[in-house]
Amino acid sequence: MSTLSQVPVAVKRLLVGRPFRSDRLGETLLPKRIALPVFASDAMSSVAYAPQEIFLVLSMAGLAAYSYTPWVALAVAVVMVVVVASYRQNVHAYPSGGGDYEVATVNLGPRAGLVVGSALLVDYVLTVAVSIASATENIGSAIDVVHENKVWFSVAIVLLLAAVNLRGLRESGAMLAVPTYLFIFSVLVMLVWGFVRVFFGDGVRAETADYGLRAAPGHWAGLAMVFLLARSFSSGCAALTGVEAISNGVPAFRKPKSRNAATTLLLLGTFSITLLLGLVLLAREAGVKYVADPKTELTGIPDGYQQRSMIAQLAHAVFGGFTPAFYVVAVATALILMLAANTAFNGFPVLGSVLAQDRYLPRQLHTRGDRLAFSNGILFLAFAAIAFIVAFHAEVTQLIQLYIVGVFVSFTLSQTGMVRHWTRLLRTESDPAARQRMQRSRIVNAIGLVMTATVLVVVLITKFLAGAWIAILAMALLYGLMQLIHRHYANVQAELDAAVDEDEVMPPRTHSIVLVSSLHLATRRAVRYARATRPDTLEAITVNVDDRDTRKLVAEWEASDLTVPLKVIASPYREITRPVVDYVRRVRRDNPRDVITVFIPEYVVGHWWEQILHNQSALRLKGRLLFESGVMVTSVPWLLSSSDRLKDTPHYEAPGETRRGVGR
Repeated sequence: MSTLSQVPVAVKRLLVGRPFRSDRLGETLLPKRIALPVFASDAMSSVAYAPQEIFLVLSMAGLAAYSYTPWVALAVAVVMVVVVASYRQNVHAYPSGGGDYEVATVNLGPRAGLVVGSALLVDYVLTVAVSIASATENIGSAIDVVHENKVWFSVAIVLLLAAVNLRGLRESGAMLAVPTYLFIFSVLVMLVWGFVRVFFGDGVRAETADYGLRAAPGHWAGLAMVFLLARSFSSGCAALTGVEAISNGVPAFRKPKSRNAATTLLLLGTFSITLLLGLVLLAREAGVKYVADPKTELTGIPDGYQQRSMIAQLAHAVFGGFTPAFYVVAVATALILMLAANTAFNGFPVLGSVLAQDRYLPRQLHTRGDRLAFSNGILFLAFAAIAFIVAFHAEVTQLIQLYIVGVFVSFTLSQTGMVRHWTRLLRTESDPAARQRMQRSRIVNAIGLVMTATVLVVVLITKFLAGAWIAILAMALLYGLMQLIHRHYANVQAELDAAVDEDEVMPPRTHSIVLVSSLHLATRRAVRYARATRPDTLEAITVNVDDRDTRKLVAEWEASDLTVPLKVIASPYREITRPVVDYVRRVRRDNPRDVITVFIPEYVVGHWWEQILHNQSALRLKGRLLFESGVMVTSVPWLLSSSDRLKDTPHYEAPGETRRGVGR
């Protein structure tokens, strides 16, 4: 081990903390009070922009279209009720954490499951990108430096969230609890006080209430108005994102896992629906206007007017001159938007682990890291989200068009699978009470299927050309990639499981070759170790890249006590790798039944810059020889004095031999 690897380890310990033992996994499981902010931060944050998106879309038809906002919000709330009720059935029936993927795979087949898996993975990435971009946009409206560098600020937030989650689920959950509950509490207080003023006081009037609203060109009636309402509804359905994360994260709950997950789902739905309807109704009463471009769509605005978010407008109108309350709401909203991505940081790695276990993703995504979190999944999600943020310049209006397609694909297939699940169980169940429960659950999931399928069609129609096609393309590409990965793992397994002759397992002869650059202690150790393996043939080879050095080496070799023959390989073009590989191939060709073992002396150093100065030729040789059939490559380490400093590091393991020679 070199310092090159120790520097990242030191940084890792600083950011992530000391590793946890596997038997501490139970200590990282979440109680409901922590699970709610961990898994509900996405759905809670959607309340910050879903009502705003409803108003924004309807503003295209002018002020009169705002009369539809309560009905659009009510439609979204109805869908939320149905989806929450449906997923409560899911977590009881499938508590292993596969969520929609497991439901679809078991009941509809592997291909349907893979469609769900690819849809959810893409949507988790977009959840992070949209949430962080939205948070940056809100902060940037108050801080110019953030607005001017919103891409890099967004990237920094993603990396910070990744570091928090790498420390472990329980720690990240505790950190998220305060801002999540602060947001819920502050918005509820704002709504209660706002409606008290509306019904019993002097009313609430937003800063945009006195501005005029200029409708976009076009005739907004008939089918055009229906399409606009459908698009507003599909944008408002962003409030449903994050519901599926709880079904994917059931293993992270304390026992009884299913019951706690179902309770958390109920709390999530209750808070989300209350805040969503409350904000839309209060905004309607306060005369809030929210548009895509205030300069062209609002009339009567002052010079230099900067549009505030809907929640900021409401907080300013409700609390009036009480500035601290306004800032509490503003800060809580900014925090919940930044932390909304945490739902994806908890759902994506768990789903990735399940897919990796089924050999659809690299196996590295299946294992937990030092802090018992799925570290590789967290890192993969972070870098994928950063790619979207950079590609779309952290523009929420562009990213939002890609959003929620995947989650409704998974909703629809999941509910289809649950209907088949209950139908299959009813065929064999004879107990009347159990059958009644199953029939009731099937009705709930059937209603969920109809509802989510309808929303999916609406989303596809209204958002496809606006950018949803990119998300669909990403899902298709990911689906194909996972199929290829699965096929590769299956082929490897079949190849390794194939019956072989005993002669193929135990070669009749071994031919050992020691690579020599000069005669020193490292070379002597390699020769002694090669001899200790008792090969049938043992020889040493050196490549002649400099005549003078080669003659000197041959003379020293002949004068030494080494009895192993030394062969000199010519290299007219002063290469090392190709002559050695060619020689090994010749030996292999002349003795096809022999196994060739190549021993390569290597230095173990203690500083990163020493690694650059040593072992480069050895690395190139190993990279080439590993692809040669019937050839084994063995590194023989020699610890230089600088490596002594590594022996006190936590992960250092002393070799079986001492540094200055075998058995010394």
